Amino acid sequence: MNRRHLLPLLAAPFILSRGSAAQGWPPGSLRIIVPFAPGSFTDISARLLAQELTGQLGQSVVVENRGGAGGTVGATAAVRAVPDGLTLLLTDNSLAISPSLYPALPYNPLTDLVQVSRIADSPSILLVRPGLGARDVAALVAMAKARPGALSFGSGGQGSSAHLAMELLLNVTGTRMLHVPFRGVAAAINEVIAGRVDMAIASLASGVAHVRAGTLHGLGVTGASRAAALPQVPTFIEAGVPRYDMMYWWGVAAPKGTPEAVVTRLNTEIGTALRSPKLVEAFAAAGASATHSTPAAMAAHVAREVALWREVVQRAGVKLE
Repeated sequence: MNRRHLLPLLAAPFILSRGSAAQGWPPGSLRIIVPFAPGSFTDISARLLAQELTGQLGQSVVVENRGGAGGTVGATAAVRAVPDGLTLLLTDNSLAISPSLYPALPYNPLTDLVQVSRIADSPSILLVRPGLGARDVAALVAMAKARPGALSFGSGGQGSSAHLAMELLLNVTGTRMLHVPFRGVAAAINEVIAGRVDMAIASLASGVAHVRAGTLHGLGVTGASRAAALPQVPTFIEAGVPRYDMMYWWGVAAPKGTPEAVVTRLNTEIGTALRSPKLVEAFAAAGASATHSTPAAMAAHVAREVALWREVVQRAGVKLE
């Protein structure tokens, strides 16, 4: 589901509940900072969540897009906000990737933010051009090993999640390919469809329509089971690559110092919102699963991700241009 299909859902006005905010809860409008431009799933999920929270809390919840520098501009704004519970950050894998790419990053995602909850997960899918001749992951790995550096993969830019997702796969399989960066993963996918690039890794949401149309072949998806949206595509585990499990994820954080009681209440309210049939259906249509977690579980997840991507960046020698 793209932004055009979700516009009718997002166009509905926010409806305030009649109940007043609980004692001790901060009054005023809540702000969700999205560190990317409008139209991405990060942005769409924030707007869907804002609608649900507005009704639940009886306060307006607004989304503010602060894109730039791979998500670091918006994250910096959230870190520097007053920790009163009225400013939240809704971000994705980039939060854990940025520390390895930006030596002068003005914040530490592990200490300058309080994790509130994970809200969604989406599998990665390996997309190849139909004429490549590799019908499964094993055949692709064999082809890459026979011709090191001859095959190419596209991404949404140097150091992007799509770039590092592929570098992780190359690490796991012991292969080498040519990286061709583009401005956004959609542009990379279009080049694969055109046959000018051999493959790309993207979120399931980015690739599902192309696989269904037959313009791209899906060779593998991450996760413990096949994706309901593309049940014909095997998992990497089935394909013999059990150590490749890169998932796209999205979560909510707040500035360091946000009161624990407020974080707990936010986590509860987000959990309620994630059970909304409208939100669950919209997430599923975009190839994502609504996923609620405790603050502690989310903090541990981000810490693992920071360590993972630091290792990938160092092994691949990735540097921003």
